[in-house]
Amino acid sequence: MQILFYILLLVVGFIALIKGADFFVDGSAGIARLFHVPGVIIGLTIVAMGTSAPELAVSVSAGLSGSNAIAVSNVVGSNIFNLLSVLGICAIMRPLPVDEGIKKRDFPISLAATLLVGIFCGNLVFAGKIANLRDVAAQAGTLGRWNGLVLLVLFTFYIVYTIYLAKKNPVTEEEEAETMPLWKNILFILFGLAAIVIGGQLVVNNAKALALAWGMSETLVGLTIVAIGTSLPELVTSVVASGKGQNGMAIGNVVGSNIFNLLLILGLSATLHPIQISLASFVDMGMLLGVSLIVYAFVCSGKKVNRAEGGIMVLMYVAYTAYAIVR
Repeated sequence: MQILFYILLLVVGFIALIKGADFFVDGSAGIARLFHVPGVIIGLTIVAMGTSAPELAVSVSAGLSGSNAIAVSNVVGSNIFNLLSVLGICAIMRPLPVDEGIKKRDFPISLAATLLVGIFCGNLVFAGKIANLRDVAAQAGTLGRWNGLVLLVLFTFYIVYTIYLAKKNPVTEEEEAETMPLWKNILFILFGLAAIVIGGQLVVNNAKALALAWGMSETLVGLTIVAIGTSLPELVTSVVASGKGQNGMAIGNVVGSNIFNLLLILGLSATLHPIQISLASFVDMGMLLGVSLIVYAFVCSGKKVNRAEGGIMVLMYVAYTAYAIVR
């Protein structure tokens, strides 16, 4: 009977996710039309911040309790999932046209942020103070408070620059039909975001309860269900946006969420409490950088990320998950 209750709540969670994403995308697209802002900019800011709310809540709560080592693995796992699964699934559904701003400005910023965080995380490795590089439990470095402050300052500059570009290059050719009033768009965004966060929590908690009831270990659940669960808002929102033809918003959501995770979430977590970085987490940062370079190559290879490239990305995520489970 308890298992049936978990399944019922799981279904409710998925419904809340899907309908919440529907409202969230409609409200965000409506604001983009009202203020003549490109959908990709809305994806990089409002949508990216909204869908990263679960990661922010988890990391800040962990930081306040002083046990925020999970913040790095949470961010790295979420970013890999965003790049490979979210973009991959969206590209399989419908080839994704790539905005030039994403290609020339935002994705390189995401790459630079990944590299910078990797350097911060591996300060002991780069200083030559690690005796045994095979010991994955060894400490690779510390993400200290000054590192966190640097990341927060960079995030502030990025947001200000993105808003400046939106004001400098307004969209004039957007159709005015079906445009809702501002208050209604804001209501749609708030309601949609609330449904996404609540639905995501229902899915993660009840999927974990089901998995444990069926005999899966907590470690395996954490590496799979919980890691994917915190990125469900990005997945559902991007898939719904792609299905509605808001492809710029779908890609902007992924790239913006990754920048948000690296600069704001890790920056805030490290500022609240220094994070001890294990060698395993440092290796994962290297894998994130490698994945980012591969996806960026797909983004730059043509005017669209096609279905074949989307399929390759999804297969890469399956391989990464298998590696994480084995490790």
